Amino acid sequence: MSTLKELIIFDAQSEYESAYDLSNKRNFSNPKIYSAQGDLEKRWYVYFSFRDPNSGKMKRITPFYGNANQYKTKEDRLSVLVTYRKVLLRLLKQGYNPFVDNTELYAQRTSKKSTKNSKGQVHNSSAKKSKPGIKIKEAFAFGLKQKEKIVNATTKRSYDSRVKIFLEWLDENYPLLTAIEELNKKVLSGFLNDILEKTSARNRNNYRTDLSSIMQVLEDNDMIPQNFIKKIPVLKSIPERNKTYTKKTQEEIFKHLETKDPKLLLFIKFISYNFLRPIEVCRLRVGDINLKERTIQFKAKNSPLKTKIIPEILWGELPDLSQLDKDLLLFTPGQIGGMWETELSNRRDYFTKRFKKVVKEPFELGKDYGLYSFRHTYITKLYRSLVKESSPHTAKGKLMQITGHSSMSALEKYLRDIDAELPEDYSEMLKNSDE
Repeated sequence: MSTLKELIIFDAQSEYESAYDLSNKRNFSNPKIYSAQGDLEKRWYVYFSFRDPNSGKMKRITPFYGNANQYKTKEDRLSVLVTYRKVLLRLLKQGYNPFVDNTELYAQRTSKKSTKNSKGQVHNSSAKKSKPGIKIKEAFAFGLKQKEKIVNATTKRSYDSRVKIFLEWLDENYPLLTAIEELNKKVLSGFLNDILEKTSARNRNNYRTDLSSIMQVLEDNDMIPQNFIKKIPVLKSIPERNKTYTKKTQEEIFKHLETKDPKLLLFIKFISYNFLRPIEVCRLRVGDINLKERTIQFKAKNSPLKTKIIPEILWGELPDLSQLDKDLLLFTPGQIGGMWETELSNRRDYFTKRFKKVVKEPFELGKDYGLYSFRHTYITKLYRSLVKESSPHTAKGKLMQITGHSSMSALEKYLRDIDAELPEDYSEMLKNSDE
């Protein structure tokens, strides 16, 4: 007789994303996970009941442990049991019966890999059931672990931070709420309202996006019936943008930095002359500078890798990089080309604070002015110079090649946002309109 373990272990190695019609009355209960309230010293397992053919009553079947208890973290153990639960449900619906010989079913499953046939599948979203016994913290830890493989380090840190803040808020405001199936739209809305009150609509929307992304993982793994955060509306928010510097202020800042902080000045010139974002400058390594072609490669906001020329105005400012290791970061606190063992976000924050101390405070600049302001300032300069010699459409076409915007509409929106595109003096038209 083929064992349940053989059947589940075999099927757990194959894809298992199919949906099933659960509407018909069955002789078995939905498999559930027992997580021992998070205690790793106890055994975790999947359990279910099946109708006894003799008594006609539902009977609890011996729990299935598999290899789950070999894992030493809650996230790993839960991840394995979620897989076992899904495969067990599939087998039960395909005819597995613990009271009979399942050799024929085992032969069918091992003779060929199961194939996905979208035409033969029936998707019934209302049939999804939440898993009793799964704690909220365990469920979110599982969701974060799944995301770890598909998002970059910066996004993962954002998820970690916002989930941590949400769970702390939950402990303080709903201490009796522990199971994931008890979480609902009202609770999440209350949390988001609290974030809105303390910060801004934009930050509240960012929390909504990140928490919804994790909740979607839980829905996809049948840990919750649905991702109800999708039903919570996104609030309209006014984006914060740095202002452009006047010509006088920009020139004074550059002159000030020539003696006070030349390395920070070079950092700013990459933003000004190559139109990079501050975080993109922080990513740069010596090897990203092609000394032969005079080009620079970098990871941009909306693409994996971009290449730009280094204009002569910036090339002449660069020190000799030919003898430096290509893996060294271009900008570090103490030197051009060096080691700096810290996260990307920390590097960006360091230069932001350095700029505040060396420039913003001495010049008494408000919160609307920052490193990003130099990008706005020089794109505005370049556009107004180009439009003097050509039509606005032609000028934008040339500008788009230089700035690296993904589309003309994106560039035009950007120019509007920073007020780079100003009309000519219309005084004569106003005078004529009075006649």
